[in-house]
Amino acid sequence: MENNCPDCNESMRWEQGSYHCDPCDKVFIKQGYCQTCDAQLEKLQACGATNYFCNQCNELKSRSSATIVFEAKKTVSQ
Repeated sequence: MENNCPDCNESMRWEQGSYHCDPCDKVFIKQGYCQTCDAQLEKLQACGATNYFCNQCNELKSRSSATIVFEAKKTVSQ
């Protein structure tokens, strides 16, 4: 599965736990949201399978039933 930048649609590269878009010079994180209640999902990975858990609905959600979005990673200013 190719991970394209939500801003410029170019392919992003995986580096240090996040996705980097070189043309935009932005960093993104991949988040899953529940299609039922719009709450952020907790990612569960085991034996090569990826599923999600919704703490609000208290239900296990499949990858196909999650809304996956790329969000710009927030930086901490010093």
